[in-house]
Formats: sequence, structure tokens, C-alpha cells
Amino acid sequence: MSDEHEIEWWDYDDAEEMAAAVAGDIAFIIESAIDARGAAVIALSGGKTPIPIYAKLAEAKIDWKRVTIIPTDDRIVPLGDPLSNVTMIAKTFLPKGARVMPIVSDKAADYKAAGRSADALCQDLHWPLDLCLLGVGGDGHTASIFPGPDFDEAIAGPKERRALGVLPDPLPKEAPVPRVTLSRAAIVSAKALLIAVTGAEKRKVIEQAIKQGPSSAYPIGRVLADAELPVDIHWSE
Repeated sequence: MSDEHEIEWWDYDDAEEMAAAVAGDIAFIIESAIDARGAAVIALSGGKTPIPIYAKLAEAKIDWKRVTIIPTDDRIVPLGDPLSNVTMIAKTFLPKGARVMPIVSDKAADYKAAGRSADALCQDLHWPLDLCLLGVGGDGHTASIFPGPDFDEAIAGPKERRALGVLPDPLPKEAPVPRVTLSRAAIVSAKALLIAVTGAEKRKVIEQAIKQGPSSAYPIGRVLADAELPVDIHWSE
């Protein structure tokens, strides 16, 4: 980022304390959007780290019928598949009455077509997002912005493109499938950008990525480089 003071670290003693704090922040952002225009649109990350955050958030007294949730990214797998991020998110928030929208089309012929479909869906949503919650992998990826043939397009593609299909190279062993992901432009246009991570190794990766800036070897460094909005990074051991 152009000004490292725009990045604020919030440290917690454990994941439970972090979950309560991040859930409180997200609830406040949602309520502010509902107060301002009667609705909120947010993007939530997949993975294991945010699960306790979502459990806490679901307890908030929010008019969930006014909230639309999309995943920041998803694996191109059928709904209900254990690798599906939107399935994990829906299990928590659909029962509350939220509108949880998949961004993966099961009719797409290939991952590029799936990306175009995801972009079209996102174009129909109120934009910019009120909130984007990111995670970061141990390899420095965020959302599904991985090294590979689609990396440059995800980082520096047209600003109006909100989502695209990506084929990580190499494919992650735990989920060896192509993805759809929000673009960097879509992520950094959000009104609020939060990152939630656990573990000392991920903290080191993020700190190094921020220092490297636009030349970072890590996708998270490239995403945050020269971003104009403040970023809150929530971390626990």
C-alpha cells in the first residue's frame, strides 16, 4: 500500500476472542449499510479460519433478509460438495434469512466461462461491496488469486471486471480444481476490507508481502499494494 499506516493490525489471545471481535465489526458494517440504504452486500471468505467468526456473526440481531452474501471465491464444484465455499457459508446464514448467492455456474463449459458467469452475476449486485472479508494462505494467496496463467488478469485486469475464472498452477493439493474469484479491483473497491488469519507463519507472510509492495512475490502483497482504503488485519496465534 502507498501508506502502511492505512494497515492496522489487531492482535488477539486466541481464535475465539478474534471471532467475537471480527463478528462484531462485520455486524456493525452490515447494520450501517442497512441504515444507509436498506440493504447490505458482503463477500465472505471460505476455509476453516472464519467458521467461528460466522457462528458468532449469525447470533447478531440483524435484519438478515436485507443482507446479500457472496463468497469471495469458490471452487468449481457442485453445490453441497465439501470443497464448496458457498455451501459452508449458506449452512450458517440461509437459516437466518440472508440471501446467499453462489457464484459458480454448473452450466459453464470451462473455468473461463464460469468466470464470465460469475462476473455477470456480480455486475447485477449493488456495488461496491459494503464489506470484503479475506483470508490468506500460507503461500500468500488470497481469495483464489493464485500464481498461474490467470494471475495477471486477476491482479491487473479491467477495473470493471468483478470476477473471473482462474486455474492455479500448481493446483493446491487439498483442492485440486479450478476456481472463480473476485478480482483485485473488486476486492479493493469494497467500502471495508478485513483480513482474518491465525498462526505465526501467515503473519510473517503478510508482513513480508506488505513490505515488498507492488513487486511482492505473494498475491496478498499485490492485492494490497497501493490500495486506497484502510485495511484491518485481525490475527491470533
